[in-house]
Amino acid sequence: MTPTGSKGGFTVWMTGLPGAGKSTLGVLLREKLVQAGLLVEVLDGDEVRKGLSRDLGLSREDREEHARRVSYVAKVLSRNQVVAVVALISPYRVSRESARETIGRDRFVEVYVRAPLSVCEKRDPKGLYAKARRGEITNMTGIQDPYEEPLSPDIVIDTERSAPEESATLLLSRLAELGFL
Repeated sequence: MTPTGSKGGFTVWMTGLPGAGKSTLGVLLREKLVQAGLLVEVLDGDEVRKGLSRDLGLSREDREEHARRVSYVAKVLSRNQVVAVVALISPYRVSRESARETIGRDRFVEVYVRAPLSVCEKRDPKGLYAKARRGEITNMTGIQDPYEEPLSPDIVIDTERSAPEESATLLLSRLAELGFL
């Protein structure tokens, strides 16, 4: 990986189970990067689904297509001097590797936002785990559909052990260590 640092934009691709803290971390990271004078756009999976991917469901093929669309938008943003902060479950390794290739290895940082399933189920901000356990929804990542943990993410943020603000500060520090800031 050859970081672009101040020479251009890049993509922070946050992956993890639903409820792991990706969206919360994305908003906090955005605030910190904007304070540092960078142009930043958060691409939250749920928000992107409302517009760009509203025609897609939750099948494996649809999830992969959703990730492909998000990676294309992140590529366009990052090549135009914008930091794209992606908060997307992206449960399949193949989709994340495809995103890395699409965006460019030198502009891509994979962040595993890690929290155990039990913690995510307790948080359950949208009530999805409860619905999945009752059989009201299917294809729930972590319940009926697998989540393939990253094998070698660039950064791991354990949200079970650190509060959101602490996690954002740690992420910012790691981005600097990797040469992106």
